Order: sequence, then C-alpha cells, then structure tokens
Amino acid sequence: MRGVAKNYCSTFLGFLQLYAVVAVRVPVAYLPNLRTAPPKEHRGYESLTVQWGDQHDYEVVRKVGRGVYSEVFEGMNLKTNESCIIKMLKPVNKNKIEREVKILQNLCGGPNVVKLLDIVQYQHSKTPSLIFEHVRSTDFRVLYPTLTDYDIRYYTYELLKALDYAHSQGIMHRDIKPQNIMIDHELRKLRLIDWGVSEFYHPGKEYDVRVASRYFKGPELLVDLRDYDYALDMWSLGCIFAGIIFRKEPFFDGHDNHDQLVKIAMVLGTDELNAYLNEYDLELDPQLDELVGRHSKKPWSKFINADNRHLVSTEAIDFVDKLLRYDHQDRLSAKEAMSHPYFSQVRAAESSR
Repeated sequence: MRGVAKNYCSTFLGFLQLYAVVAVRVPVAYLPNLRTAPPKEHRGYESLTVQWGDQHDYEVVRKVGRGVYSEVFEGMNLKTNESCIIKMLKPVNKNKIEREVKILQNLCGGPNVVKLLDIVQYQHSKTPSLIFEHVRSTDFRVLYPTLTDYDIRYYTYELLKALDYAHSQGIMHRDIKPQNIMIDHELRKLRLIDWGVSEFYHPGKEYDVRVASRYFKGPELLVDLRDYDYALDMWSLGCIFAGIIFRKEPFFDGHDNHDQLVKIAMVLGTDELNAYLNEYDLELDPQLDELVGRHSKKPWSKFINADNRHLVSTEAIDFVDKLLRYDHQDRLSAKEAMSHPYFSQVRAAESSR
C-alpha cells in the first residue's frame, strides 16, 4: 500500500502464520439453550499458514476509523478500480490475529457477514492488513431516527441472520453495537463487521469479561460471570433494539461499568438481579452492591411516549423483553428470535420473493 499507509505501519514481532484460503461452511444445527461448541474443523487456528496477497494491488484513499487493535482506511483495488476497506492491524498478540482471520474465513459466505477479500502484508514492516468489501453506510445517529417500523423489523431480521449463522458455526461476536452494523439504506444491505474480539465457543470455558462496548455489555460481563456464551450477542442486540424503538440512544447509559449495572437494575429491577446472582452463586462486592441500591422492575410501557409510539407494538415489547434478561439462558437465541411474531411481515415478504 502507498502514501499514508506508511505512517501507520509498525514492526510486528514474531509475526503469525495464517491460512488465507477461504471456504463456505454449511451451518450446523444450533439448539437454542444447549450451547454447542464449534465444529472440530474450526479449531486449531494457532498452526495455520498464510498465502499473502499483493499489497501493491491496494491504495489507501482516506482514514475512516481507528480502534484499539487497528487503523481502518477506505481504499481502492488498483486492479479492479473497486472501493474496499483496509483494516491495518496493530502489533498485538499473535493468536488474536490468527483467531480473527480464521473466524472470518469460517464465516465467509455467511448471510450479512462482511466479506474478507484478501490478506496482505506491508513489505518493510511486516504489518498485516485485512481487505474487506466496502459498504456505503450511513452513520447510525443519522439513520436510526429516520427508520420506519418496517425498516426496523427488516434490518433487525437481517442482523439476526448473521448472528444465527455465526452462532451455528460456534462463534460469538462479542462486540455487537451500532458502529459494527453497516447499513446501506439505499440498497437495503446490512453487514456485520469487526470480528476482532470474536471467539470460538467451548462449553464450560471461561472467557475474558473485558469485551463488548460499555453500553452493550451483558450483565454476565458486569458481574464477572466468565463462562458466558452466544447469548451475550443477544443482550447487545436487545440494547440496540430498545434504543431504536424507544428513541433512547444508548438505552442503558452508564458512565462506567459499575454504573452500567446500576442503569440496568433501574429497569430490570434488583429482585431479578439478586435471583440471577443466586442462581450462579455470585456476589457483588460491597461497594457495587451499595451503588446498585434497590429498584423495582420498570414496565416497558414507561418508555413509550409521543415520539416513539408508532414504533412500539405489542410484538416489539415482547421481543425486547425476551432479549433483555439478566440470565443469559433465558434470552432468545438468534434462531428463536427469527421466528418471533415481530418479524411475521418480514418473513412473509421474504417468502413472496
């Protein structure tokens, strides 16, 4: 890559071995409350090797974002003159990068999952970059307030397709948030992006709770329940959905992780929180317990007002209620969610096509 790209490259120590041949996988059955492990062929990313693309095929156009682990640019494929997204990875843990690429390869061809087009390495620094399809999305702060009731049903259903596919492949995204949901409203196209903190699920394994963005962190992360599963993504989806239909973004607006749990308890109630903690033999530290205080469960109808009434149907209330549950085992799975009556119009329209 040329020009500005050089300024964002740094030495990558002891770089990884990756495998770049992508393959479309057929989903395995996903049983909603029986959390399944990934298929055996999806493991072992530590021993993969890479077949690098040619970095000279791509040119950086402009910077479009940055994260903890990457710099993101809009780019151009010089062979095809097509726009692309170049995700330039920072020097981090070798296994983390291997895992991200392996997951993207496993999900290749899945519905509404961003397409990984190529993997290249800058010649001098050995910094790897992932090349993705470019989705001309509108900022969610601009787009979401304009969505109709049917639009919300449609795009939520499209997101569920991506989650159901990922979960069927034994993969948790772990960072579902509006910034990672690209929507080209003109083409009515949605893509789920940024699989950098995603992980393979293995029953009984304990995972890092320092994942997901604060406003979308599930209660399991906030109370240090480490053997969580796919349902973490469903909580995050529920937070996004509640924010859209109630016109309250973000829906749970905590100023830190402790306050985030307080904001959740003020809606879902502390009796339910205590029942959840007892179920999993957990205790809040005294300081957090004092911060949380005591709150009654708030009915969803309390969030309805003149500005959002046209978006809040009985089915929408039932749907959000079945996602925003303390206990991850009580939440709808992605497959169950797709069968919810809230999406009957979308399923009918899809069937007619």
